[in-house]
Amino acid sequence: MHRQDQMMERLEAGAETPFDLLVVGGGITGAGAARDAARRGLRVALVEQKDLASGTSSRSSKLVHGGLRYLEQGEFSLVFESVTERRVLMEIAPHLVNPLGFIFPVYKNSRRGVFTVNVGMWLYDGLSLFRSPKRHRNLSRKDIAAEEPLLGQQDLKGAPLYYDCATDDARLTLENALDAAAQGAVVATYTRVVGFMRDEGGRIIGARVREQLSGKELDVRAHAIINATGPWSDRTRALSMDGGAARLRPTKGVHIVVDAERLAVNNAVVTFHPKDGRVLFAIPWGDRTYVGTTDTDYAEDPAEVAATCEDVAYLLAAVNSYFPSARLTPHDVISTWAGVRPLIQDVAEGESSVSREHDIRIDADGLITIAGGKLTTYRKMAEEVVDKAIGLLMLTGQVHDDLRQARTDKEPLPGAVGWPENDDHAAVARRVLEVGGGRLSEATARLLADSYGMRGLDVASLAADDQALVAPLVAGRPEILAQVDFAVHQELAATVCDIMIRRTQLFFRDVDQGLSACAAVAARMAHLLGWDEERTTQEELSYQAEVARSRRWRGAEDGAGEDQPGPAPQDAS
Repeated sequence: MHRQDQMMERLEAGAETPFDLLVVGGGITGAGAARDAARRGLRVALVEQKDLASGTSSRSSKLVHGGLRYLEQGEFSLVFESVTERRVLMEIAPHLVNPLGFIFPVYKNSRRGVFTVNVGMWLYDGLSLFRSPKRHRNLSRKDIAAEEPLLGQQDLKGAPLYYDCATDDARLTLENALDAAAQGAVVATYTRVVGFMRDEGGRIIGARVREQLSGKELDVRAHAIINATGPWSDRTRALSMDGGAARLRPTKGVHIVVDAERLAVNNAVVTFHPKDGRVLFAIPWGDRTYVGTTDTDYAEDPAEVAATCEDVAYLLAAVNSYFPSARLTPHDVISTWAGVRPLIQDVAEGESSVSREHDIRIDADGLITIAGGKLTTYRKMAEEVVDKAIGLLMLTGQVHDDLRQARTDKEPLPGAVGWPENDDHAAVARRVLEVGGGRLSEATARLLADSYGMRGLDVASLAADDQALVAPLVAGRPEILAQVDFAVHQELAATVCDIMIRRTQLFFRDVDQGLSACAAVAARMAHLLGWDEERTTQEELSYQAEVARSRRWRGAEDGAGEDQPGPAPQDAS
């Protein structure tokens, strides 16, 4: 039986015996909350209307960072919390959270001079208690030319080099959910809440959910419910008896991906858009480089968010301003991604007032909603919202006597169990090669080590047992068919989109966005899951539609004007 079917069977049991906690939303915050609650000993169910991390949590800038520019805004507590959590994530997920250098070029006309920026760097290091991945240092023009040859040199005065971290946001979410499941939680993807159940007093006691792939509906009872649906938070609250006024000011963030040969950067380069001064990054990503992000108000369905030709033009303008020799054009863009940030709006202070910090609210009917925040602080957010849920359970007399500490700041995520203390990725890749029995390329072994951590050995074992699973998904690339089997059997993948977009990232990284692999992946999943021809064809078409949506901006490219996306509240996460 497919693991998702097993989860649905366990979820159905919730119609008879209530769960302690139902988490709605399988993004990073919901997955983190499910992990925290399950590790405390609560009976937990998590439901997600699509795939894990299919919303904002796979469409971020993929950075675990303190938020350097928040210092200028005086938000020291937010920076301190962020750099503290950065250190925690480096400890519990060293395979996924990796140090990355950031170049902060200072030019003659920059808002802040080299001295002022350097003072900010010392403060940034100090707030991390000098436990940054590496201490910052100042680069001369000669140093900068060696570090980043493409970076424009005219009027360049210097550049601090400081360190934060990069991550795979989708896999960070996935591993939180998998650890929750390992602790006994039910994790049901493609399961949408369509309404809430209430007792005679109007208090929420469960949810009506629909299994999206079959259309089956069932009631899931729970003593407490957390709404962790990100940009869908207001819509989820609207299903409640007392949804109240909208709390979010959603903004859209777009990134573009180009070949690293066209834009070669060794570090993430911090840029300021020449038109509106917005902070942007050019970030190295293996054989690719990605650039982002825009920040514009967005009022449409978060599920339909996509890049526009104006978004792409805006990002290219910034790139070409800082890297004039690159001369990037729209034809250099391999792929795009767009996400919606669920920023908190203070209605009392007007539309321009938003917060980067998270907010937890309990409505009159007992629905607990968490929104806002950033990827870096997800674990702390999850801990706080579970604390709120337990407080509610205590008030209603439903709390267990034997709850334990979650220790989510100490217990490693699944791929980090057994990871070398010296953080040697190459050593893990060598072990993957050995387990693969000589059938894997070095590039594939390194991919498996970096993506799966120690679980990469399990993927390699599949390839060692079946020569057919060594086949590359795309000719010349390191992704292999064994990853499809592993995703289906171990990672709750239920559709071709799950595998292509979030398990392998071929959607973003391949020059043709994985279209050449689509049929083979669908055929393999059909074999594993017993799909008929109609379902298999539909899966292929669904993936092709996702690719088309990410390329929709090209259709309007010829008619693009000079107008650029106007700035909304800035955020680099």
